[in-house]
Amino acid sequence: MAFTDIIGQEAAKQQLQSSLRRKQISHAYIFSGPPGSGQKEVAMAFAQALFCSKGGDDACGECLECRKVQHGNHPDLHYIAPEGASIKIEQIRDLQRIFSYRSETGNPKVYIIDEADKMTVQAANSLLKFLEEPPSPAVAILLSDNGRALLPTIQSRAQWVSFMPLDPDRMMQILTGEGYTVNLCRCAVQLAAGVQSCRDLLDQNWFAEIRNVVLQLGKETAGRGGSPLITAQQNVFKAGLGEHLDILFSLFHIWFKDMIHALYHRHDRIVFIDELDFITKHAFSRAEEQWIHAMELVAESKKKLRQNMNAQLCLEQFLIGVDGRN
Repeated sequence: MAFTDIIGQEAAKQQLQSSLRRKQISHAYIFSGPPGSGQKEVAMAFAQALFCSKGGDDACGECLECRKVQHGNHPDLHYIAPEGASIKIEQIRDLQRIFSYRSETGNPKVYIIDEADKMTVQAANSLLKFLEEPPSPAVAILLSDNGRALLPTIQSRAQWVSFMPLDPDRMMQILTGEGYTVNLCRCAVQLAAGVQSCRDLLDQNWFAEIRNVVLQLGKETAGRGGSPLITAQQNVFKAGLGEHLDILFSLFHIWFKDMIHALYHRHDRIVFIDELDFITKHAFSRAEEQWIHAMELVAESKKKLRQNMNAQLCLEQFLIGVDGRN
């Protein structure tokens, strides 16, 4: 993985490549931005460039050091991710033990901590000590959707690298050029912040199924007939889609937003463009405030899910709340 292989995140890449050219590498970085915006890809490109034998501002991709990174077996590169719901102190201690040995090449060792904001308090405090007194030269790359959730003392000892969502139109162009279905792409680029995270979503069979369920439920709750609760039971939970409710709610948010766009005749902004006739016909069945309230119910439902509310109960309460016949 080289910087030139990564689409977007030009500011982040320029910041890191400038450090490589000036040979002014920080001992710690925080890569912060929305999920799927490319933090991991850029971290791997940066690590490969640090190890690359040619020593430029990007990896050559051909030397032995580059090939080791590409094959996932570089002895001086270590990757940590949450075990279960969190990153535990034992994982940081294992890292400290590994880093007590010097690098085989004389280069600094590199460790990448994914979802770093999920460290337990004990793990974070252990990492802080490690950042302050590494046993051998090391570069830490902490990846996070919300870098501000890290300990302030960790934030103060790291260089910040910000990541932004890629432009949806640009992602649409790339994804449709690769053969992905236009209607699915229009939804995916609203939910994911980078091309690869869009691909990951589009490659799941359940994504198209969830989209179809949202369309059916959206029409039923608009008062077209049918029973949303029965549909949810049959097409979500009996169909094995219950674990993807977060995406379902996110698609509902888009659906309600499309209704508001239709109210103001902003048809070019409608995401569910294949349902344009239905949306333009039913958008005026409610006032803008009611559609906004429906979007607020989406946010409340997602919050309940994060608080481990029963998934079926959560969806049923949401559908009752947004049903136009209630």
